[in-house]
Amino acid sequence: MNIFKEIKRLINYGINKGLIYKEDEIYVRNKILEILKLDEYEDAEVEKEDLENPQKILDNILDYAYEKGVLEHNTVTYRDLLDTKIMDCFISRPSEIIRRFYEDYKKSPKLATENYYNMSRASNYIRTERTNKNLRWKTKTNFGELDITINLSKPEKDPKAITAAKSLKSSSYPKCLLCKENEGYAGRINHPARHNHRVIPVELGNEEWFLQFSPYVYYNEHAIIFKGSHDPMKITKTTFERLLEFIEKFPHYFIGSNADLPIVGGSILSHDHFQGGNYRFPMEKAPILKKISIKGFEDVEVGIVKWPLSVIRIRSEKRNRLAELGEKILDAWRGYSDESVEILSHTNGEPHNTITPIARYKNNKFELDLVLRNNRTSDEHPMGIFHPHSDVHNIKKENIGLIEVMGLAVLPARLKNELELLKGCLIGNQNIDEYEELEKHREWYNYLKNKYKDANLDFDKILKLEVGKVFERILTDAGVFKQNSEGLKAFERFANSVQ
Repeated sequence: MNIFKEIKRLINYGINKGLIYKEDEIYVRNKILEILKLDEYEDAEVEKEDLENPQKILDNILDYAYEKGVLEHNTVTYRDLLDTKIMDCFISRPSEIIRRFYEDYKKSPKLATENYYNMSRASNYIRTERTNKNLRWKTKTNFGELDITINLSKPEKDPKAITAAKSLKSSSYPKCLLCKENEGYAGRINHPARHNHRVIPVELGNEEWFLQFSPYVYYNEHAIIFKGSHDPMKITKTTFERLLEFIEKFPHYFIGSNADLPIVGGSILSHDHFQGGNYRFPMEKAPILKKISIKGFEDVEVGIVKWPLSVIRIRSEKRNRLAELGEKILDAWRGYSDESVEILSHTNGEPHNTITPIARYKNNKFELDLVLRNNRTSDEHPMGIFHPHSDVHNIKKENIGLIEVMGLAVLPARLKNELELLKGCLIGNQNIDEYEELEKHREWYNYLKNKYKDANLDFDKILKLEVGKVFERILTDAGVFKQNSEGLKAFERFANSVQ
């Protein structure tokens, strides 16, 4: 392999993607030579290419680096640390990225986020070579089409990195994966490299917040909006005000917050943040099941949404009215109990009720969806009464966070292989007894075997459909008021208590 040819290919890629200009070529080349500990360069002829991402070129360079001892271990963690450093040679300093973003913003907020997203992909901060591996499909259910994703983009645990991390001196810099100090951070074997990471400052409520994209993008322009200071998540009226202010600034986006309690919250409760993006989730398309009126807010549209989780949708041309009503509903919900449907607001002084809020701007009105959550556990459901129950843990047992709440299932990578094996068992080519990893699916398998007796059916299609139906049940488990007559009456009792 000619390393100089690969460096030239990578530089051409950077020019083609608009990451650098022709005038930057020598400077960028020398930065890469320094990283690879090369003292010379021979120009090479390369063919014209139009690559979506640089990973194939980077993989060749990383193989060379390992062969020459520049790369210590040839594992995913160490390769990521080095190729991120290489790609940083192509990225402008933060001040230039910010200047460009807000120049685009003056023309159109949509143009600004689009160009920033394209840069984040081209720079390999968003590793499209990995995210493209995710399996995606839609399933028709009683609540419209649900989105299903099997997440294959997160790399497997690296045994060498795990071993090396044990001897590492503990570090609290950056404090977490969301902190602004991650921008340009070299990374460690126990903290991802962020050399090629750039964030955009956004003022919300006279406070410093930042916009970035998730490196694992589950949908178009999957954004994370995080607070400049490392403060814990807390759902309050201020949360609603921030969400609605962001939507006023970026009306083509939705934005939402995970709940602020364990079990029903997100994976990072220690740092206040939201998620947003340019995507229309299934919940947004869900219709109003019943309109309701709240005293003092007759000017605001209020309704119960036809959705497996319990959602109150409020709409108004005035965002301050939504923040005020949102606070009223939140305060009422925080202290609300209804033992007939197993809702207790507190046990032994511990609070259980909170809200997952989502904001949008639609048809010239601000819209706020307030999803009622409760994190109480019981002997029967030790992981959560309103959490995926044990009969669906074969598909998913992790928390139902903001993304799932809106109708997009993010399912574990193990399912790719397990569904393939189950297909073989249903067709009759394989025996479920021979696969230990399928034991958790046995009850589901027996149900499917009894339902679909013809071995010539399209089981790829059937399994996708049935996984979607299980996801519908998972969302139903998470709903505090079920979508049946008793549950809807209980939901209305709560809505009528907000006065």
